[in-house]
Amino acid sequence: MKYVIVTPARDEENNIEHTIQSVLAQTNRPIEWVIVNDGSRDRTGEILECYAKEFSWIRVLHRVDRGARKSGGGVIEAFEDGRRILAFAEWDFMVKLDGDLSFEPEYFEKCLNRFSVDARLGIGGGMICHPENGQPVLEGADMPPFHVRGATKIYRRACWDAIGGLVALTGWDTIDEMKANMLGWRTQSFRDLLLIQRRFTGAADGTWRNSVKNGRANYITGYHPLFMAMKCAKRVFTKPRFIDSAGLFWGYVSSYVQRVPQVEDPELIAYVRRQQIRRLMFRPNLYSRRG
Repeated sequence: MKYVIVTPARDEENNIEHTIQSVLAQTNRPIEWVIVNDGSRDRTGEILECYAKEFSWIRVLHRVDRGARKSGGGVIEAFEDGRRILAFAEWDFMVKLDGDLSFEPEYFEKCLNRFSVDARLGIGGGMICHPENGQPVLEGADMPPFHVRGATKIYRRACWDAIGGLVALTGWDTIDEMKANMLGWRTQSFRDLLLIQRRFTGAADGTWRNSVKNGRANYITGYHPLFMAMKCAKRVFTKPRFIDSAGLFWGYVSSYVQRVPQVEDPELIAYVRRQQIRRLMFRPNLYSRRG
């Protein structure tokens, strides 16, 4: 079970070595690792070059600084640039791994074991934690069982080919797994396999902007308006109070008003909305499926 890793990294001088050391310590190392320096303005590129000189299976691609962070699509553009220069073509699994993570030496061995016992598992990955007062705090404990965090995604080759790769849109990390499930694959987070994320999710954007971004991502993915209304209502009392709910609502509604393009896949949007209506009607659905 041979795997490759592609890591987009921008301004990660304080974090990237934790990720590199975690990969170097793996009991099952990747065949190849392409790290994309996505226009960093700090020492990220310099650090990467040092490791690439020492380890032949680590390769570095430097992208020109585009001047600012590009939410959603920007990370996929960087990922795709890295994927295109992979020298090893016969991989069984491809990993999209963020550059601010650290994890145990058996992480990838354990992940691949999950795939080996479930032939229909198409996308998987561990759960994200962040350090707080010296202790790991789990993020997204209430997320849908089919969702795998974009920072940790592992794609089985056949599933990757079936979904046709990733779309450079905000919401890409829901679109891929929704399409995989529509095509008969399973997607799942491994809730007992934890990774520490040293940059808190959404920290670069701030709470309000991150919530607006998520609302826009939900619109682009094709979320049903009734499902979105219930989602916003549920988030009203999430701390900081009202901010997350209002941001989600604004991101979704403003995308309608601005006629932001949705994913160009009517069949997928119909599938997403069908699952969401079933959820609202308490019927079997993707959101409640476990294991």
